[in-house]
Amino acid sequence: MAAQPLLLELRNLAKAYPAGEEGKPLAVLRGITLGIAAGESIAIVGPSGSGKSTLLNLVGALDHPTSGEVLFHGRNLAGLDELALADFRSREIGFIFQSHLLLPQCTLWENVLLPTLACPGHKPVEPAEHRATRLLARVGLKDRANHRPGQLSGGERQRAAVVRALINSPKLLLADEPTGSLDRAGAQNLAQLLLELNQEEGVTLILITHALELAQRMGRILELVDGQLHPAQP
Repeated sequence: MAAQPLLLELRNLAKAYPAGEEGKPLAVLRGITLGIAAGESIAIVGPSGSGKSTLLNLVGALDHPTSGEVLFHGRNLAGLDELALADFRSREIGFIFQSHLLLPQCTLWENVLLPTLACPGHKPVEPAEHRATRLLARVGLKDRANHRPGQLSGGERQRAAVVRALINSPKLLLADEPTGSLDRAGAQNLAQLLLELNQEEGVTLILITHALELAQRMGRILELVDGQLHPAQP
């Protein structure tokens, strides 16, 4: 079976923050080099404060590296200005966070369609309204479309956040502790849903988690230690 092409490449990626009280820059990431194939599912684990969210922000073009490169389908993101980066994020990347970040005054239907407003000229293969209906049904929320977030359970709100992240048919889904606010059953259900959508939608999944049980369900586990990524030890 032929190997999948690389969707994402990190080349000697480093991130340091300005000098603190001791006068030295704080180096968070140190020369990370990694290739991620289209359709992969990857868990990134590591101790608190190790730079996992920083790495996800660089991959998602929410922040700029101190040095090194992030390439998406071979295109160096450093060559894009802020307007082009915003358009890139809207079209190519879906984000899921520990907090669902749904707008409380909007219905579920309105919330999941909000990202389409950032891509007014985008002509998707599947119309946004059709996709929203299909995905809400897929995650068991079709009958909740007219409810507001305050009328939903925690698990339902996170499933709605997943639909919102997928509405523009991104190639890359970044999830930062998406099960952190859920109980064990809710976390297991959301994890299973993410893996199924990874296969059904063909979207590459990068997941940050402290939950070893969740990490072990991904296709690959990487550990961030001392600013560098390593294959996790079994």
